[in-house]
Amino acid sequence: MRRILTLNTGSSSLKFGLYEDAAEPVMLLNGQVDKIGADARLILDMDGVKSKQVVPATTPAEALDQVITALRMNMPGLSIAGIGHRIVHGGPDFADPMVLTAEVLAQLEEFAPLAPLHQPHNLAGVVAAQAAFPEAVQVGCFDTAFHRGHPWANDTFAIPRRFYDEGVRRYGFHGLSYEYVTGVIEKLHPELHKGRMVIAHLGNGASMCAVRGGKSVGSTMGFSALDGLPMGTRCGQIDPGVLLYFIDQQGMDPQDVLRMLYKESGLLGLSGISSDMRKLLSSDAPEAAEAIDYYVFRARREVGAMTAVLGGIDALVFCGGIGENAAPIRERIVEGLGYLGLVVDDAANAENALDIGTGAARVMVVPTDEERIIARAVHHALASGAKVNPVHAQTRSA
Repeated sequence: MRRILTLNTGSSSLKFGLYEDAAEPVMLLNGQVDKIGADARLILDMDGVKSKQVVPATTPAEALDQVITALRMNMPGLSIAGIGHRIVHGGPDFADPMVLTAEVLAQLEEFAPLAPLHQPHNLAGVVAAQAAFPEAVQVGCFDTAFHRGHPWANDTFAIPRRFYDEGVRRYGFHGLSYEYVTGVIEKLHPELHKGRMVIAHLGNGASMCAVRGGKSVGSTMGFSALDGLPMGTRCGQIDPGVLLYFIDQQGMDPQDVLRMLYKESGLLGLSGISSDMRKLLSSDAPEAAEAIDYYVFRARREVGAMTAVLGGIDALVFCGGIGENAAPIRERIVEGLGYLGLVVDDAANAENALDIGTGAARVMVVPTDEERIIARAVHHALASGAKVNPVHAQTRSA
């Protein structure tokens, strides 16, 4: 049986899944290397049994080495036919999963300035995977792809028009998550899938998507993964005049501003305590409460904005680590949105049930599975006869 490996390579973690190749891939095990650096640890989940161990992994490439070692220990004779990669930014052109040739990778490298926290690490994971499994087909799946096809007015900025043609436009992210969630809704509730949904992907990264008939028509994230909602360490929406003030009046270097907006802001910056919502919810510090207040305020505001894009709402769907598990946050976001027909049932919400609403519009919790979307894309590539480009493999692995 052919095996598929999925990789989601970030700056501080590498998530992976191993599947049997099938029209609906069958997961064999999954896990991640967390806290890449001096404190890296490998977390492995096989048949519901989890194990954790400290591993030497100071870079994403070393983390992949640890993953490969663990896979081969648990799956003797392991052979990988295809590897799927989450690529955060696909730019204006990449809307479908692609076999990662040298030409495609070169284009994707050009988008690194648009997603500096993610894209370089995503592509480094591809190179490391090519070296480890040179006979495997490498497939890229793009987080921006779900949002291609927006109306022009939804994607542009009110700046000189030539910049839109140069690629300065709203892209939207978390598309793999939205694709999975809309697929679940289509299977469970076909009529709802035809309607108007706001999907809230709330995790360390956070965004909302306005979906009509299963298609994205609006997103809170824009040109970069900074826009919209506040996140674990990212600022979300900010007046561009503030950035000019930092540079012109505070004398900050652009790289210092970039680091602050991506790594020192959001829940961490507001609270001064943690980027982890669980820690903030359990804290008695007033700064933690204020950070949560801001998070909830912005989330509620964006639900209204996405509802306006849709011209109404039939369902609000929560997913992501916070969206799936933090019942108090869901309750507070929906509180006050009764005018949209959104009301939370306290008991169902506390149980993280599928349906947690009692109003005219549904409120739902759908656990997302980006890795499964990637595994499906690899299956389709293999089924269509995709082959490794030998020159590409040799060049990129050198």
